[in-house]
Amino acid sequence: MTCTLFLTRHAKSAWNTDAPSDHARPLNKRGRRSAGALGNWLRQQSAQPQQVLSSSAQRTRETYELMELPAPATFTERLYHASAQIIFDVLREASKPNVLLLGHNPGLMQFAHDIVKHPPAHSRFEDYPTGATLMVQFEIASWDQLQTASGRVLDFVVPRELLGE
Repeated sequence: MTCTLFLTRHAKSAWNTDAPSDHARPLNKRGRRSAGALGNWLRQQSAQPQQVLSSSAQRTRETYELMELPAPATFTERLYHASAQIIFDVLREASKPNVLLLGHNPGLMQFAHDIVKHPPAHSRFEDYPTGATLMVQFEIASWDQLQTASGRVLDFVVPRELLGE
């Protein structure tokens, strides 16, 4: 049996905003376009997210909404600027085999590096820019069996590629 993870950093957020805090910062125009493009790309994959685990931040909520995925989302404070270890712990609690996890750097980038056997041959994997999405498969029956350095990369994309920029 396998489990598939879609590991997505939130789309590009706005810095020139009246948001009262970092947690409340929304997406900018490019981020909104990118989130839609990521949703289109995800809907074309053979495996589809069945569950979404997301940071509670405004920019991750907007990214999820604009992806227009049928999978239900759980928004948790635990994933807001979470470390790689916290992301690992949250994912091990997932209940569906195909999970989309939405979060923030630097923890998300570190987690991506920690869970794959071999990194993808992509120049942007090292810095994991906004909207970057890793699709990785694990030979496990459930997420509580997840181990580091065990994932097989199926794909890695950044929104600029999907938008033709």
